[in-house]
Amino acid sequence: MSVWFITGSSRGFGLEITRAALAAGHQVVATARKAETVREQFPDAGDALLTVPLDVTDPQSIQAAVDTAVERFGRIDVLVNNAGTGLLAAVEESDDAAVRAVYETNVFGPLAVQRAVLPVLRRRRSGHVINISSIVGFATAPGWGIYASTKFAVEGFTETLHTELAPLGIHVTLVEPGFFRTDFLDPAGLHTGPDTIDDYAPTVGAMRAAAASLNHAQPGDPVKAAHAIVEMAAAPEPPLRLPLGADTLQAFDAKLDTFRKEMDAWRHVALATDHDQDRTVPTD
Repeated sequence: MSVWFITGSSRGFGLEITRAALAAGHQVVATARKAETVREQFPDAGDALLTVPLDVTDPQSIQAAVDTAVERFGRIDVLVNNAGTGLLAAVEESDDAAVRAVYETNVFGPLAVQRAVLPVLRRRRSGHVINISSIVGFATAPGWGIYASTKFAVEGFTETLHTELAPLGIHVTLVEPGFFRTDFLDPAGLHTGPDTIDDYAPTVGAMRAAAASLNHAQPGDPVKAAHAIVEMAAAPEPPLRLPLGADTLQAFDAKLDTFRKEMDAWRHVALATDHDQDRTVPTD
């Protein structure tokens, strides 16, 4: 039995991971801005579920939630940084206010939650940090530039966190879902910006239309994904990356192929930029 601390538990992946963790016999600290909505989903969970209000943009509420969790269960074993928000717009269409709002939730939010939880994990020299990234955290597409950049940031600090925490006995995993049948594409979870630029109609405009048509018809099953995450966390050696969904694997394979071809084509330029080395003739 582990103690799971999950952000953004009121809907989507957070709700399903909460459900899967409880079903597996774990204790769960389910956090959300409106924690009471989470408790309503699990009337029979009993003492295994603790619901706590938490706003990832409010450091005081984060620390209060962590303190409440430790007071109740004595520890935290698994942190799931799941809370997030989306932005679908061309990079040029995204004003400072919209960009900063997405970064506050998607980047500064998980960083703040980690800072509050990691001392608990380090004291026990055990635990697991699971940061929810995205298909566009590795292979982006038109319209997702700003959202992708927040997930690129998550990927960057999570990779580093993996190397920093491994000697302390703490696992770190990036979960990279593709398009799953949650409410992420609903207007409440995905902002599109008030202004559009006509020049981007064939690219970003087409992506907006595709996202609208895909909403609630996404190929991924969030229930299966949640169970996969809970099972992965029980592995003795969990992966640094866990891509989820056939669309994610296809996008990742395509990017890796393109990356390798371009790197090979320009390898001679990269090698030519080093300082010339002094060459000495070996003597007998």
